Amino acid sequence: MKFFVDTADIAEIRALAALGMVDGVTTNPSLIAKSGRKITEVIVEICEAVPGPVSAEVTATEFAPMLKEARFLRGLAKNVVVKLPLTMDGLKACKALSDEGVPVNVTLCFSAAQALLAAKAGAAYISPFVGRLDDVGQDGMALIAEIVEIYANYDFGTEVLVASVRNPMHVVQAAKLGADVATLPPAVLRQLFQHPLTDKGLAAFLADWAKTGQSIL
Repeated sequence: MKFFVDTADIAEIRALAALGMVDGVTTNPSLIAKSGRKITEVIVEICEAVPGPVSAEVTATEFAPMLKEARFLRGLAKNVVVKLPLTMDGLKACKALSDEGVPVNVTLCFSAAQALLAAKAGAAYISPFVGRLDDVGQDGMALIAEIVEIYANYDFGTEVLVASVRNPMHVVQAAKLGADVATLPPAVLRQLFQHPLTDKGLAAFLADWAKTGQSIL
C-alpha cells in the first residue's frame, strides 16, 4: 500500500518525507486555505519536495472552467494530479483530461456506484471518504471493500485511494481489503509508529545496557 500525506503544510511534508514513508501528497481547497499561502506557491513547493503524485484540486464547478483550472494546475509540475469532484461536470472533465493523458483523482466519493462511474471516466484515482461515512452512521470500510471488488471484477486501472482516514485502524483495514493508497493526516501517519509495548521494551533494553557501563563507540 502507498501512503500519501494529506496536508498543504510544507514543513510537515518535508519532515515525513525524510522518514521514507511518503509516496505522494493530497491537498484540497480547505488545506490550501489553512496554509494562508497562494495555491501556486504551495503546489510547486510540494512537488519539489515529493517526487510522487501531488493532488491539486480545482475550485470551479462547471465543465469548461474546470478544464481551464485543471490544465493550469497540471502545468505547475510534472507530478501534479488534477483533483476533481464527483459530479456530472467533474466526471465529464475527468474523461476529457484522461483522454489527454492527464492523471485525475476523483474526490468526494461516497458510494460504489459513484466509484464505478469514476473508473469508467478514466480516473487514475478514486477517493472514497471513509471517516465522513462513519460520522453519519455508515460503514466507510464496507465501501472500500465494495469498490475493490468491483474494480477487480472488471480490471479497472483506477487506484483506490482511501481518504478521510481518522486512525491507524482505518489504514490497517484498508490494507487488508487491498486498497492501493491511503492518504493520511500527518498525525495519523505518526500514530502508525506508536505502540506502548515498543516504548516499554526499548526502555528496558536501554536500562539493562546502562548497567553494563559499556559504549558501542
